[in-house]
Parts: sequence; C-alpha cells; structure tokens
Amino acid sequence: MNIHHLFSNFLKTLGVIAALLTLSACSISIDGESYRDVEPEFDIDEFFDGKVKAWGIVQNRSGEVVQRFIVDIDAYKENGNLILDETFEYGVGDGVKKRVWTISKNPDGTYTGNAGDIAGPATGISYGNAFNFAYEMDLEVDGSTYRVNFDDWFWAFNSDTMMNRSYIKKFGIVMAEVTIFMQKQ
Repeated sequence: MNIHHLFSNFLKTLGVIAALLTLSACSISIDGESYRDVEPEFDIDEFFDGKVKAWGIVQNRSGEVVQRFIVDIDAYKENGNLILDETFEYGVGDGVKKRVWTISKNPDGTYTGNAGDIAGPATGISYGNAFNFAYEMDLEVDGSTYRVNFDDWFWAFNSDTMMNRSYIKKFGIVMAEVTIFMQKQ
C-alpha cells in the first residue's frame, strides 16, 4: 500500500466518524429516573382538572420558529379516563385546530393515551416532577406526510404551572422541537 492510499482511507474513516458524531449530537435522550425525587411531583390527573391555557412554539432543526400557538384545554374525567379537549390558535404557521386526548391510567401506574391524529397509543410514565409521553404521529410538512416519533416531556413548576418540551424525531434524529408553557386557569 502506498502513502496516498493510506491517507485516503484515513480521511474516509475520519469523515465517517465525524458524520456519526454529528448524528449523535442531533439526538436527545432524557433519563426520567433522574427526576424521580424532584419536587413538586407532577400528577397529570391533578394538573389537568379544569381549564388550562398553553402558549407554545415549534422550532425546526435550524432553530427557526415555524409555528407559534395558543391552546385552550378543557380537561375533565369521563368514565375513569382523563379527557384533554384542545383547541389551537396559530400566530405563526398553521397546524391542527382541534385534538381530543383520552388518557387512562394502567394498573402498573403507566398511562395510555389516544387521539384522532396520533398513530397508535401513546405511552406515559411519571417520574417525580416529570412526565414522559411517547407516541407516533403522521405529520404534514410542506404538502408531504411523515411518520415521526414524539418524545414529549412535562415538568412541574408548581401545582398550577408546567413546562412541556417535545422532541420530534425521525430515524432517531431530532427534526424539530416544541416548547410549551401551561398554566391552570
């Protein structure tokens, strides 16, 4: 082997390593267990009891705000399930106008949620002051529809205020992020 061939292989290997590091930097993985003992405890059933107002943004991979919205949530119990009746109003961009979640608590303490535009059930787990909801959704972007994964995290500030951060992923890579502030009314 000549030095030119060795150097060429070295550069290719370096390029592959750089690409893998870039892709891994685009992925976010939150360890819910690290919130298990953090106060105040977030109880999804207690927080979503009555009217809740939410303000949020969606940012694409470059950080550009592509949606800004307000959500009015009417939350109540029906047949043992938590119902979140959400109405969206957009200041920037456009999206779903209405979503109704039906969320049930399982015997093992986990949660299962369904909504009309969610592909299959969402699974939820509570971790102290944090709550994680994971689900798939068919998301329309510029006239095309993509099946994406939502890694949806809620963190309690107090009994009336909560922050939500969702990571929208495709092939494990974060494609967009949603930030929402919620407050009981």
